[in-house]
Amino acid sequence: MSPTTPTTPGPTARPPLTARPRPAAAPLPTTPAVRRAPAAPAVTPSAVPAVRPRIEGDWFLLPAPRPEAPVRLFCFPHAGGDATAFTPLARALAPAAEVWALRPPARGGRSREPMPADFAALTAEVAAAIAPHLAPGRRAAFYGQSFGALLAYEVARALPADRRPELVVVAGAPSPAEWTERESKDLDAAELLRLTGLEELVSADPELVGLALGGIRTDLAVSATYRHHPHPPLASALYALAGAEDPMLATTDLSGWAAHTRGAFDQLVLPGGHLLATVDRPGPVDLLTSLLSGRATADPSSGTATASTATASTATATARATEEQPSW
Repeated sequence: MSPTTPTTPGPTARPPLTARPRPAAAPLPTTPAVRRAPAAPAVTPSAVPAVRPRIEGDWFLLPAPRPEAPVRLFCFPHAGGDATAFTPLARALAPAAEVWALRPPARGGRSREPMPADFAALTAEVAAAIAPHLAPGRRAAFYGQSFGALLAYEVARALPADRRPELVVVAGAPSPAEWTERESKDLDAAELLRLTGLEELVSADPELVGLALGGIRTDLAVSATYRHHPHPPLASALYALAGAEDPMLATTDLSGWAAHTRGAFDQLVLPGGHLLATVDRPGPVDLLTSLLSGRATADPSSGTATASTATASTATATARATEEQPSW
């Protein structure tokens, strides 16, 4: 018998990496309906290299600048809110999108600057500030919550047709036609601070409480001047979101927003309260990532939508866009 050479065991082979399976899409409803989205998995923004925040002009904070990102997401804060509310969202969305968060006057770094006297003036000033950053051919989307949802929509409408965003996502707000002065008539600033869930974040510091209440009072006064006037609907795709535990919305049925777009429309109920994105929660990251990963099949300036755009209006919140299947 010939001697055999002993063998040394090689390194254990690692199992192949596999992509996380995509959740199956729900059946497409025949009419827009309120749908509940499952809770999003935990976000791990630490995987994205840290970058230094940047101020752009007077109006915008880029919490996580990503100039190479394929789309700019302009974020509009709630009443009394500031651009820093979208820092976790900006980090979680990178590198799929670069967040440009609105810096309203009368708070934060602009505390010495007066707020425009009424909602129409505020809309005009924001539209003038944002237009140079919406060059034709540059993909852009808007996300706003509560007071910021209404402002995002009205700013989109005030922009020239060739500079409007391809997607508008509104959260925690009734449609423009249903907007009332409820917040300014029935709630004082302290109550609104409590209902938005932000009271605990500032309660330990009396100075922060005072600043928060001052910003809320300023925005409530501006909100009370809003008047809706019938006008042609946007061509942008529009998604209306509601938090399942929102104490401020009379209903999670936001189908009234459908009349304000000729593009794709959908409404969804997500886990959370009145504010989905805050300084300690990134908000609807999975949904926004899914939407922003696709490309609109309609030109926002033309007002025309293809059949695939209309079909995509009923896409589920958990559906993942692919190159062959647009999100809207």
